[in-house]
Formats: sequence, C-alpha cells, structure tokens
Amino acid sequence: MMFSLKFCLLISILILSLVFPVNAGKRHAINFRSPNLYPEGLTYDPKAQHFVAGSIHHRTIVSISDAGVVETLISDPSLPENATVLGLTVDPVSRRLLAVIHSADPLPHFNALAAYDLRTRRRIFLSPLTSPDDDDGVTRQTANDVALDPKGNAYVTNSIGNFIWKVNVEGEPSIFSRSKLFTNYPVNGSLPWNHCGLNGIAYVNKGYFLVVQSNTGKMFKVDADDGTARLVLINRDLPLADGIAVRSDGVVVIVSMNRAWFLKSSDGWGEAVIYDEITLDRGGFPTSVTMGGGDRAYVLYGHVEEGILGKSQREEFRIEEIKSGNDNGEENIWVFVLVGLAFAYLMYWRFQMGQLIKNMDKKTQ
Repeated sequence: MMFSLKFCLLISILILSLVFPVNAGKRHAINFRSPNLYPEGLTYDPKAQHFVAGSIHHRTIVSISDAGVVETLISDPSLPENATVLGLTVDPVSRRLLAVIHSADPLPHFNALAAYDLRTRRRIFLSPLTSPDDDDGVTRQTANDVALDPKGNAYVTNSIGNFIWKVNVEGEPSIFSRSKLFTNYPVNGSLPWNHCGLNGIAYVNKGYFLVVQSNTGKMFKVDADDGTARLVLINRDLPLADGIAVRSDGVVVIVSMNRAWFLKSSDGWGEAVIYDEITLDRGGFPTSVTMGGGDRAYVLYGHVEEGILGKSQREEFRIEEIKSGNDNGEENIWVFVLVGLAFAYLMYWRFQMGQLIKNMDKKTQ
C-alpha cells in the first residue's frame, strides 16, 4: 500500500514537471566582452533570439547571445565621426532594426534615425531629425529613444527639446507631439543629468505610447493618432527614469541609474501603481530595459557614464534579468504543487477503494 502511494506521488510530480516546468528563481545574467563598446541602448530580436546593443564610441551595433557571444551586426562608417548609437528597436514584421543616432559635443549637431535590413544588414534610410529650435544655434537637440507602432512608423523622443518625432516607413520625419504637458512640471535641479527630459518610450497595444521624463520623474500617455498627451497619475514620481518596456501581461518595467520599478494599471494607464521596486547596480550605470525570451525583463549595465567621462578603457559589460518578488509566479508554483498532491491523494483513494471492493468480493464468495 505504501509503495502504491509513493508511485502515485512520483507520477504526479512527473506530470507536473512536464506541464508546468518550475523555474528555480535564479536570475539569468549575461556577461559579454567588447572593447570600449559602452552600450546605452538595448533591444531583443525574438526571431534571431539574441540581444542587440549600440555603442557610444563606435559606429557599430552588436548582437549578444544568451551565452555572451558578441558579433558585429551593423557597421556603418558613413555615419558622422564619433556618432553615438542610443535607442534601438526591432521591427519583427519587416525585419528592420531602427537605431537612434546622436553626435555629442564638441561635434556638429546631428540627430537621425537609421533603419537597417536585418536580412541583408544594409541601411534602408538615414532620416535627419531637426527642430525649429535648431535655427537659433543655441539649443542642442538630443534624439534618445525609439518605439514602433503596428504600422511600422517610428517615434523618437527628444530629451532636450521635450517633444517626439515621427518617422514613417519611407523614412520621412515630422514632429509628432509637442504637448505643453512635457514642459509643465518642475525640474529637480539637484539630480544628476537634470538636463535630460523625455527619454524612454514604449508602445502599448491599445493605440498609445507611454513616455517617461528623467528630470521630473513623470510618465505620460501619448495618443498614437494625434499625439495628445496626459499625465499618468502614479503613487510617486520616478526620478531619473530612463528605459521602459511593456510585458505581454501589461506590466510596465522602468529603469533608472539606481533602481527598477514594476507598474500596473487597471484603467488603461490613466492611473498606475508601483507594486514593486528593485535596487540596481549603480556602478554599472543601467540605462535600458527590454523584454527577452520568455517575456523576461533584462536590464543593460553598459557603464555609459564611465565611457562619457573617458576615465578608463573597458571591455566587460553585462545584461541581467530582473524579477519582481511581488509577481504571482511563485504563488502559481505552489498552486501546481497543491494540485499535484490532490491528484496523488485521488489516485491513492482510488487504489484504496479498489482494494476494499476486492476484499468485499472475496468475503461474499
């Protein structure tokens, strides 16, 4: 009888391990090497199943495998000297890679969006991004991050001008949203990088974008049709918010140089709540977050601040998975365990009943 119980438990565990593989909870970390890469932007190519990162020092874009193998994906020496590759995103439908290009001081002003064919690795277009403010020669615009809508149009944030460009599939640029809300909130001048305004942008599959603003800690919901914006009401600000990514279940993950926040909304991002917060490695200067395989969030430690200041030569960088302890994954595992135990008990009960019926049949014979 004891052997039968053990057998039932074993069968239950085997069934559950096949149907519900349990993650031990260890975070996936990818250490990779590339001399003086200093990547700021990160995205994931689901078809090729590798990460894609840019560089603030090289006119190259690299792919990074789960094992940390680095390969040059794009090399574009026709870009301006010392051009910085910032925001990146992959168009999985047309197999394009969109990259934000910016030249830093003391080079001439240059902002553009580059599109590359991932099959041929050739450039499709290079669209200069300009602003009426460029005419005064004083304000230096900074193209930063990029997101795509379902039609393949790209949207690029301007961190200094606090507006959003749109670049259609033909590479034709225009100013998409210059909402007064983007300059309506006080800037915390005590923060580092307090000149940086609109930063990370992500498309939400309901016809709008979510955009974070680094120097105010605000997040905006921007209509994908007309560019109108409204402030997302959150239980507290997100100081130095930089990268943003949206999980398939609607959870939004935002990273700053200090921490990552996990947010939920029950009303279509009119309001939101921070339900978890994770401290990040400040020394690695995290800048970007993306959803990798299995809808898992990964943060990039590109040591960008070190690269900007030119203090050292570095070749080691890191991509690391981040998890919320308040997600229900672990709770689900215990549900599966309880289901397994209930199944084992049912099998044991059926065995016992079978034995009882056999014994009764013997007595009546």
